[in-house]
Amino acid sequence: MSGGPLPIEPLTKTAFAPFGDVIETDGCETRVINQGFALRRHDLARVEIGDGGRTCVSIFEARRRPRPLAIDMLEKHPLASQAFYPLSREAWLVVVAEGGEEPDLSTLRCFRARGDQGVNYAAGVWHFPVLTIAERQGFFIVDREGDAPNLVERFFAPDEVRFVEES
Repeated sequence: MSGGPLPIEPLTKTAFAPFGDVIETDGCETRVINQGFALRRHDLARVEIGDGGRTCVSIFEARRRPRPLAIDMLEKHPLASQAFYPLSREAWLVVVAEGGEEPDLSTLRCFRARGDQGVNYAAGVWHFPVLTIAERQGFFIVDREGDAPNLVERFFAPDEVRFVEES
């Protein structure tokens, strides 16, 4: 195991800024709309769609992964951002790393997102697939659909695998 256990940090806008946006309503611009019967929490994330693609809205249904939680791969979407927002109030985990063509595993970080927080991975950000703490959890997803390939995966050698330090 490379680098020891991976600690879990709280998800904050400042800590996550190098990787994209935290989607939350704390401190956001709020507009009264629909003749005063609704509030719009405005412009919570920057959606990036490149190379002739189109915006795609989906719902993922995630299952809890076996424990101990092994971070044995990362993926990135080089052409577009990818946003995740939980459909229930359960906390969930976000694992990211810096890097260009290859992830820099020395920068691997794990964040605990509250059930009222989502993330928008910037285009090209290395991340682990969606990680629910609950047995099952749904997520609202906004990402890119198109003909150009937008998924790169890197699987780690056994000595590079990190395990999340859950309490």
